Amino acid sequence: MNHILSLETVDRDGALREAANDVSGDTRLSFLQKAGLGAGAMMGGGAVLAALAPSALAAGSGRPPASFGAGDVGILNYALTLEYLESSFYNQAYTHLYSGASPAVKAFLTTTKTDEADHVAALKGSLGSKAVKEPKFDFGKAVTDLSTFEATAYVLENTGVAAYSGQAFNIKAPKVLAVALAIVTVEARHAGAIGSITGMPIAKNGPFDIAETASQILAAVTATKFIVG
Repeated sequence: MNHILSLETVDRDGALREAANDVSGDTRLSFLQKAGLGAGAMMGGGAVLAALAPSALAAGSGRPPASFGAGDVGILNYALTLEYLESSFYNQAYTHLYSGASPAVKAFLTTTKTDEADHVAALKGSLGSKAVKEPKFDFGKAVTDLSTFEATAYVLENTGVAAYSGQAFNIKAPKVLAVALAIVTVEARHAGAIGSITGMPIAKNGPFDIAETASQILAAVTATKFIVG
């Protein structure tokens, strides 16, 4: 099994591919166009997909695009969008795959389904009326085929760890940092658990996790085509 899976290698139909090769040398705009997302597209009735426009993927502090909101609100909405994705992913996978799964995967599905729903609730509670709306998702084979689910879960959990780690130094309010830290440690446990179940590395990057900027994470999420509206 490939030990260097990344979110860019998981497409909506669950096939593992080298998406990085497909976009090598392309501009951000052409990359998004290939992913089927116009720069002016909107997601979930809000401005989240618009945040995936080329200007939003520019390097810098690594903060989420301004369309997520200012300051800590933007970071929380960025995190909430990722948690929406994970929660929907596990809800759908539980429905389709639980009965035929091994005891280990059943335990993993039960735990992650609950944890991700609680993460969404916590972030929405922190944001109140400023919370972005949940997008629509299409996970294809990733929630109906067991082996594809396992590979995708491994990628998503490790991506979550990289996303939260990438925002740690951008958070200003201690109470917001406390929420982020409480979630990222659980995401790391999820990543280790699915890694152990599938025979993938428990820690994807070895003894030190690698933080990623919002632009890197959003580009990878866009490439999956899991977000459809």
